[in-house]
Amino acid sequence: MRETRPAFSSALSALSFAPTVLIVDLFGCEHMEVADEFKIQKLVYITMNAWFLALTLYLPILHESVKGEYVDEKNVLFIPGCKPLLPEDVVDPMLSRSDQQYWEYLNMAIKTRMADGILLNTWEELEPTTLAALRDHKLWGGISKVPVYPVGPLVPPTRPINSNKTELFDWLEKQPSESVLYISFGSGGLLSNEQMRELALGLELSQQKFIWVVRPPAESNDGSFFTTGNSSNDDEGVESYLPEGFLDRTKGVGFIISDWGPQVEILRHESVGGFLSHCGWNSILESIINGVPLIAWPLYAEQRMNATLLAEEVRIAVRPKTLPWKGNRGKRGDKDDAENVNGG
Repeated sequence: MRETRPAFSSALSALSFAPTVLIVDLFGCEHMEVADEFKIQKLVYITMNAWFLALTLYLPILHESVKGEYVDEKNVLFIPGCKPLLPEDVVDPMLSRSDQQYWEYLNMAIKTRMADGILLNTWEELEPTTLAALRDHKLWGGISKVPVYPVGPLVPPTRPINSNKTELFDWLEKQPSESVLYISFGSGGLLSNEQMRELALGLELSQQKFIWVVRPPAESNDGSFFTTGNSSNDDEGVESYLPEGFLDRTKGVGFIISDWGPQVEILRHESVGGFLSHCGWNSILESIINGVPLIAWPLYAEQRMNATLLAEEVRIAVRPKTLPWKGNRGKRGDKDDAENVNGG
């Protein structure tokens, strides 16, 4: 982003009209200096929730007050007026202070404080306590005075059903109301071979109706497609990375989708009663506006924070007692979670 700043400035200069405001996301904060050149307002659009924003704005304070690694802290991390953060729930860039990602995140946090306003993909009723804290000048006046504007929920519009997905929706139409568990780990989330096997066996034991968007397993336990890449068996089909005979034994009970599914349309369907999710914020919003409770299985980025928010504050999700990234819980744990959500 830094390298593109001169080109971006030139592009703005070449416009036939004078821009009046510049809106950037967190990664585009480097371009806010361009707004100063043109003497226009600069806004930061945060695509996540208010708790994440509070952590981001407070990070420069934590940077000075916490001397070692955040994950090694024995006590929770205090954020004024907000829910304290467990050290194990910090966002990925905070996992190692020696990593370049940490310093980039810290730089983003500092620059976000310089904005004229922050647009936030949440709404008042979802996070009233955190939003009130961010507006409390006694709590935050010495940290950040940037006004915060909730503009959510912003979610993708529904799309026409692709002709090759009609089989899926024909199957859904035959299922009882709120009987199906939808399983997807987002556009960037991958499970390990062992996690996929345990999840499959848990679903089979539960006899829970399900739709599962299946991707090739990750080569490591990182959980993110963006950093791990796909497994070497990418082109061998879902049979190669699910338990032998799983597809036959769950025929009629479950529906497997390879690689990608029409998530918004699936969550809108009355037969869907639960969502096993990686807890990406877009997926969470799509689930909330369609009234679908969640099983939280966070994988990377800020998803551990999101899972805690859903389970402990918003209370629309259940979360495994043993964290998925700290080892498998076994098929019994997966079976119980599926029954908890769809069985009330």
